[in-house]
Order: sequence, then C-alpha cells, then structure tokens
Amino acid sequence: MIRPMLPQDIPRVAEIHVFCQRISYRNTVPNAFLFGKMSVATRMKYFADRLQDDEGFVYDNDFIKAFLTLGPCEDPDKPDSFEVYRIFVDHFFANQGIGKLLASHSEAVARKHGYNEICLWALECNTNAHAFYRKIGYKLDGERRISGYFNVPELRFVKQV
Repeated sequence: MIRPMLPQDIPRVAEIHVFCQRISYRNTVPNAFLFGKMSVATRMKYFADRLQDDEGFVYDNDFIKAFLTLGPCEDPDKPDSFEVYRIFVDHFFANQGIGKLLASHSEAVARKHGYNEICLWALECNTNAHAFYRKIGYKLDGERRISGYFNVPELRFVKQV
C-alpha cells in the first residue's frame, strides 16, 4: 500500500536510499563517496529536513519496501511541471511492480496539484533506470546536467500526465 511518509519512516527510507545508490552507482561514483561521505545518518537528516517541503510516500506492505519524493519542478525552464525527486525500491524487492505503482502514484499527485507534465532526472550511467522510465512512458527531452551531489552527468525525462 502507498501511504504518506511519516517521520518514523525516515530511518528505513534513508537505508533504502543509501543501499540502492551504492549498488546502482558503484562503478560510476567513487567508493570514497559512496562508502565514506554517504551514510544512513546523513541521509536521515536530509530526509527529515526535506519532509517539511517535499511530498513523500512509502510503499508499505508489512514493512517499507520503497519510497518516493516529489514536488514542483526545480528546473527554471519547467515552472509548470511537477518533479519526481527520488523513487527507490529496495533491491530485494525489485521487479515486483512496486516502482510502477509509485510512478503511477506520482502522476496522480501531479494531476491533483494541477500539473499535466512530470519530469525526473536520472544519472546518465543508470541505464536500468532509463529502461524503466521509457517502459512507463517517459521520454528524454534532451536536457543534460552535472549532478550537484555526485558530480556526474544526468539526463532529464518527461511525461505528460
């Protein structure tokens, strides 16, 4: 079941976030960053601070298996778009349709807020994510930037909702 993220969910959300990034970005982002700078404790603080501003949701089926954060698009050229900031499924529960459910939920939230376009950024190296986004109807819009967090290229995907 998808439900709003609560403060008590933050430790599990941070754990999923760190674990998934370490697996997905291991050969792109330096290990010193993934296993040194990035930690569950720093991510817990980050999510606690952002919970006030972003909309957050978890997929909770006896325990949290995935999460989603979203809100108005932060890109200056997309003031009329909604944005998926993060969507992560614990790797132990991948390929069970949870990501697709969360993506559909994000589109419903965007429509509820009056948006008809949703966008997201994915690291250029994360071809698994690219395939997933394409499968559920997202398209590259040609924008590329350097991630401020990892300092590696990322690509923007968009979808009409």
